[in-house]
Formats: sequence, structure tokens, C-alpha cells
Amino acid sequence: MRQIILGFTFSIALCAAASAQEIAPQTIQQAAELREQALKSDLAWKVLESLTTEVGPRLAGSDADKAAVKWGMAKFKELGFDKVWTEPVNIPVWQRIHQSAAVISPYPQSLNITALGGSVSTKQGGITAQIMHFATYEDLVAAPVGSAKGKIVYISNKMERHPSGRGYGKSGPARFLGPAEAARKGAIAIVIRSVGTDNQRSPHTGMTSYAQGVDKIPAAALSNPDADQLDRILLRKQPVTLKLDIKTAEQAQAISYNVIGEITGSERPQEIIAIGGHLDSWDQGTGAVDDGAGIAITVAAAKLIAEQQRPKRTIRVVMFAAEEIGVFGGNQYAVAHKDELNNHIIGAESDGGAGNVLALSSNVGRQSLHAIDAMLALMAPLTVVRSDKVAGGSADFGPMVKAGMPAVGLEQDHLVYFDIHHTPDDTLNKVVPAELAQNVAAWAIFVKIAADWKGRFDR
Repeated sequence: MRQIILGFTFSIALCAAASAQEIAPQTIQQAAELREQALKSDLAWKVLESLTTEVGPRLAGSDADKAAVKWGMAKFKELGFDKVWTEPVNIPVWQRIHQSAAVISPYPQSLNITALGGSVSTKQGGITAQIMHFATYEDLVAAPVGSAKGKIVYISNKMERHPSGRGYGKSGPARFLGPAEAARKGAIAIVIRSVGTDNQRSPHTGMTSYAQGVDKIPAAALSNPDADQLDRILLRKQPVTLKLDIKTAEQAQAISYNVIGEITGSERPQEIIAIGGHLDSWDQGTGAVDDGAGIAITVAAAKLIAEQQRPKRTIRVVMFAAEEIGVFGGNQYAVAHKDELNNHIIGAESDGGAGNVLALSSNVGRQSLHAIDAMLALMAPLTVVRSDKVAGGSADFGPMVKAGMPAVGLEQDHLVYFDIHHTPDDTLNKVVPAELAQNVAAWAIFVKIAADWKGRFDR
């Protein structure tokens, strides 16, 4: 029996060794060449410059969003993608019209705010009320129902700065869930410290949500210096009265589009390597970092691969619609392509800015880990290391990953990303060309190996 077990184990080892040799030496060599070519290429920069200059801010459902769809189709065609098409996405439309805030007493002064995405308007002329201060969202949750009746809730927690961006998840609930929770406690409005790490007077917007059966109340974010100022006023232990004036508009439904470009595979065209970013942005900056960079990185990686040699599998680049307001494009893509899920060999979205790729995470079957190892070996000169995280597909490919699509995550440096995230400062001059090129190099390695390797990544 022991001999049989040893023989069986040896056979498994031989199979594993054979699998590890399945990536052709030519593919490895070509991926290495792509890495060096990408580091010298300015294609991603040119794509990003084109999008941010010719379209600019691209709030979902706006006229600029429509212009971005036309831009995306034209860019794919200009770069020679084999197939280009759009897929409709039903979305709600929200518009920012006016926003202002001021301390009325005890120390009158204006404050810099931005309405949170989806916020309702204040009444005509604004609202004036006393602040009820909570240090964290959790403190608000713990407060008795009705305890903030007639007040403006203020949440002051600061976001942690970290290369991984982990502070976003900790601070985010104040924005995502704070308005609904404040309404449950009887508040007539909510103001939060911006979910961001900067010290500029540029408040960070971002989508919020309202719970069914709870009144919708106006919601805004203070810039970090203005939140610091309000904190100091509160330390004087006097009642603080705030005036808030927000005007927004909503439409029930509109149509935007996922814009899709493909480079058809030479041997297994029905099998898809799915990559992309989201085309929409918030309305204050030009969406260079979030997520024009992701569009530029993935388009450039696919184009450089095609210029070298037609990939064996199809490379599909998706410019997703309406991510910022609720992942509408990603959810619609999963519905539209559920019948070809098995043909989505692996996928990944670039939606983390333009900072260097630091680590590679994966969510694949054990039989394909040697392919991930090969990618990491090729990315080593880019100082990319293995991540212990399980790749989730980012926001837009998240629904596909939940349905079973394998994924990787190219995790970027977020040390300064949340300084400009969702602010007017999200502009092209914040992008470092060399870091953008490093991203393209890492993505080209991943896509090249995935497209030309004969195996599957099935989980």
C-alpha cells in the first residue's frame, strides 16, 4: 500500500511538474520584452491625456458621459481593436447644483463642503440647526433612536494614511451609511469629515445611500482643514449652529453604455481575458486618477500585446459605465454575459489610480498557481511582490468573480491616492508618467501570460 501511495504521490508530482512547463518559453520571453517596451511607451499617457482633455469630468448620465462613450468607441477604433461595441446600462441621474455651509455661532465663518453623491436638497434657502457631534460612525449607530432630532449630525473621524489604502474601508461607512443612520436618529442633515487623507480645502465627494422607510436627509462632506476648524470650535464646549444649503436634482432613469473593445484571439477566440476600468468619474475633477488611469492602463496593455503578436485568446477591454454611482455597468455586464461566464478565463479591473503596482493577488485554482508564479517572476524587476489577499475583481468585475470567474488583482500604492480621490484635484498633473508606465508593464505581463497559456485558471 505504501508503495502505491508513494507511486501515486510521485505521479501527482510529475503532473505538477508537467503543468509548470506548460507556459511556453517563447511566451515568457515575449512577456519580458513587453515589460521593457511598456516601460518606455507613452501610449497610456496619451490615452489619458486625450480622455481628460477632450471630455473632462464625466458624471454618469451627464452630457459629458455621453461624450465619453463616443470618445471610448473612437479610441478603440483609432487603436485598431478588431471589434468595438456598446451595451446599454439603465442608470439613475443625479446632479450637483449648489452647495454651501457656514458656522452661524459661536464663531461665524464659511466652510468648504461638497454634497455627497445622491444627496437630496435642503429646503429653499437652506437649513440652520445645532450640530450633534459623533467621533465615529459606530458612535452614531450606538446613539438612541431620536437622539439627534432636529439636529445636524457631524461625524469627525479621520481616515488613516496607508500604502494599502486600508483606511478607506474603516472610514467609508460614515459616507456610505451615515446619512441613513443619522436620519434614523432624527437628524435633519448630516455633515462628515471627508473620507480622504489630504490637508487641502478640497472636500471629497462619493456616493451615499438611503435606506427604505427612512427619511432622506441632505448629506455633505467637509474638507479636512474645515473639519479640523470645526473640531476646534467644538472644543470650546459651546453649542455650535451650522447653516447648510444644498441644491441637487435627480432623474429617475437614463441610459449610459459599457464601451467594449476586443482583440480577437488567433487560436481560441471564444476564450476571453477580460480587463478594463470605469469610464465615468465624479463631476469636480477631470477623473484622471479615478478612473481615467485604469482605462488608459488596460487599453495600452492590450494594444502593446497586439502590436507584438496576436494573442491566442481574445483580450476584451471594458470601459464600464456608472461605477461611481453604484456599479451599474459592472452589474449589467454580469447579467448580459452570464451565458459566457465559462469563457471568461480570467479578469481584472484597474481602479486604484496611477500609483505603482506593489503586489499581485489572485483568486484562481491551485492547478494554475504556477502561471501566477510566472507572472510574479516577470514582474519582479518592477518590484511587484505576492499579495496574500484574495482578488475580488474590484468593483465592476466583482459580480463576475462572485459568479465564478477567476481573477487577479494588481494592487497599487495608495499612499497619496486618497489625497485627491473624489476631489477637484483629480487632474492629469497628479499622474506620474513613469508610474503609469510601470502599471502598463505589469498588466501586459499578466494579460500576455493569461492569453497565451493553454491552461485554465478555474477555481
